Amino acid sequence: MIRVLRVLCLAAVLMLAGAAPAAAHNVTVGADLRIAQTIAGTELTIVIKGTKRVPGPLQVGVIAFQPVTDLPVALELRSVADGRTVTGVARAAYEPQYTQLTVDRTGPHELTLRAGNETAVVPFRVLVDRGSAIELLIYGGLLVAALLMIGGLLTGALARRNQAMLLSGGAAIGLTVAAMVVIFEPLLPAAPPDGAPPTVAPTVGAGAGAGAASGAQTGGRPFAQGRMATLPARPAAGEEFTLRLDLVDGSTGRPVDDLVLHHEALAHVIVTSEDGRYFRHIHPLRTAPGRLEVKMRADRPGRYLAYAELEREDSGGQLITGEFSISGDTSVGAETPVETVTPLMQPAAPVAGRPTTIELNTSGTPRPWLGMTGHLIVRSQDGTFLGHVHEMGTPGPRLRFTFSFPSAGRYLAWAQYATGDHIVTAPFTINVTASGAAQ
Repeated sequence: MIRVLRVLCLAAVLMLAGAAPAAAHNVTVGADLRIAQTIAGTELTIVIKGTKRVPGPLQVGVIAFQPVTDLPVALELRSVADGRTVTGVARAAYEPQYTQLTVDRTGPHELTLRAGNETAVVPFRVLVDRGSAIELLIYGGLLVAALLMIGGLLTGALARRNQAMLLSGGAAIGLTVAAMVVIFEPLLPAAPPDGAPPTVAPTVGAGAGAGAASGAQTGGRPFAQGRMATLPARPAAGEEFTLRLDLVDGSTGRPVDDLVLHHEALAHVIVTSEDGRYFRHIHPLRTAPGRLEVKMRADRPGRYLAYAELEREDSGGQLITGEFSISGDTSVGAETPVETVTPLMQPAAPVAGRPTTIELNTSGTPRPWLGMTGHLIVRSQDGTFLGHVHEMGTPGPRLRFTFSFPSAGRYLAWAQYATGDHIVTAPFTINVTASGAAQ
């Protein structure tokens, strides 16, 4: 009898080990989705509330981070699987009023946004928790244990001792399985929710054709290759133009349409004039597969540098750079309001290759923007280096960053944070010494 119980226990352990799903997906069920968009001349964050069931409601809100007056944003939700659409209107505000749409199925969807004369299409997935095999094992084990225990008691009452022992042993095994599942469940990978993308096995050497400029990967998808252009090709100072970024796969040449949200945006684009007096941190719209666009103005003629931070699914974060020129003869006035600050640095004379702490006071209590309290963007004087770090979680009206400068020289820096209904940009410069000179 003891040998039989040992065999049954071993079988239970093997069954538990085989209950883990074959793969896990990097998705979160029930979490809100936040996507920053530079649209209609302002900075908005679209919030798609997590869905608990389908068919069911889908709440969409629009948060304004710059002053707007009753800006309507037309919404169109489309299921990629069957093409079914539903429409609504949200209004951008400091505290958004959520608009309720109806979603009928899980899986890939597209949310089309229209504000002013601009249109963006945001891809996302509707995810809903499904009943897991783990829960089935727990409740199944308890049910089997209860049935066998009742059977053992009845059999024992009929003086069938051997059969009663076997049934009682089976009940013990059922309880053991349920208990082990409860204990080891936190250690097992979560089952993918309904609507999650299929698991794709990484392909070694997939990035072989991406080329040196793309930073090819040795597993998963290769980095995207990007090309920046302006429409028109030679914008004039003070006039609106479109900055376009086309992305293609380095291996296939096909449009890259699998960007993942990176700090609440499909891409972060930093645009600075060569002298650093002009600065924009913007979030382009997805206007077609593999194409991102943003409308903007530049306030002075000259050479401009552009940097796009983005990340492909099953790949890594990357930085795509470009440049363009603005024509004209005179400055038409600064577009981006700035705030003069004097940062406190430790050490006071930053040293290349060593961490530097940078602190500065704010003009109000910051509120989260792009998932962070504050942002620090650093560019080398010649524009060959760009760094972007986030605030360290300092309480109160003060920002604190840590940054390691790669080499000696002069750096241009911009601290950014949101307070009230506007985004504050605080520029300053930093002179960094070589490590040998500091000794």
